[in-house]
Amino acid sequence: MAQIIVVYHSGYGHTKVVAEKVAEGANASLIAIDEHGDIPESAWDELNAADAIIWGSPTYMGSPSWQFKKFAEATSKIWFTQGWKDKVFGGFTNSASFNGDKQVSLIALQTLASQHGGIWVSLGLLPSNSKDATRKDLNNLGGSVGLLVQSPSDASVDEIPQGDLDTAVSYGKRVAEITAKLA
Repeated sequence: MAQIIVVYHSGYGHTKVVAEKVAEGANASLIAIDEHGDIPESAWDELNAADAIIWGSPTYMGSPSWQFKKFAEATSKIWFTQGWKDKVFGGFTNSASFNGDKQVSLIALQTLASQHGGIWVSLGLLPSNSKDATRKDLNNLGGSVGLLVQSPSDASVDEIPQGDLDTAVSYGKRVAEITAKLA
């Protein structure tokens, strides 16, 4: 079985819930980036040994959180040796707005994976964009590069739309399936 890690930062708990759902779908382990932008030292060995890494960050002011960016910059030592070349990658982001410039964050995550020489996994779902579509539908935000999630700014972590959570599980499964095919 492929070893998959979801490494994420969550500022208010919403992105943590999404990370847990992605991990559920991928049968993955979780590594949290703390409020200082750090992960435990032992987590680097886990990431190096993983077959796939799924990045996760909230979108703040049109880009990943500074804590995620600090983590991303810390991966430069691995980049220098191409230690993650040909590893499978995926990514997700969450913001309070329906758009919230989440696509910019996903492109940043995809670019980080590409800099590492990785293989990026897209969402792989058609958008739910008919008149009958609801927030309970898969991919109701219409993403393609990766997973998009919307959590209203005044919503608790228990109020993330069900369609977004179901899409998170589906995306985790997709990353796991692609990783298994390439293993």
